[in-house]
Amino acid sequence: MIEKIEFSSEVVEIAQIAKAISHPVRVYILKKLSKMNSCCYSGDLVEELPVGRSTLSQHLKELKFAGLIQGEINPPYIKYCINRSNWDKAKELFSGFLDDRLSFSTKAVQKHPKMASIKLQ
Repeated sequence: MIEKIEFSSEVVEIAQIAKAISHPVRVYILKKLSKMNSCCYSGDLVEELPVGRSTLSQHLKELKFAGLIQGEINPPYIKYCINRSNWDKAKELFSGFLDDRLSFSTKAVQKHPKMASIKLQ
């Protein structure tokens, strides 16, 4: 019986980030915030996006959970910014992934010899 591999922390992180950016609204928010040298209020975002406040709130929650943005609550306003250190880490992870530098561990290849012949295209 073949033993199952364990995913590396890098693979898990890439998957978590990919899930967080899996909606056009979230991609738009990240693009907007990453270009700003300041933060943005959720009220400003809801005015320009084709979603309601509660839907926007859910999208912001997903991005915050993934660590890509951070929020500062100053009732009744919430200000959001890119979490620069996590943003830079996400860019690095995806750069490596998209440049085909993501590699299988030696242990995984030893357990599953067919993996050694897999070539990313």
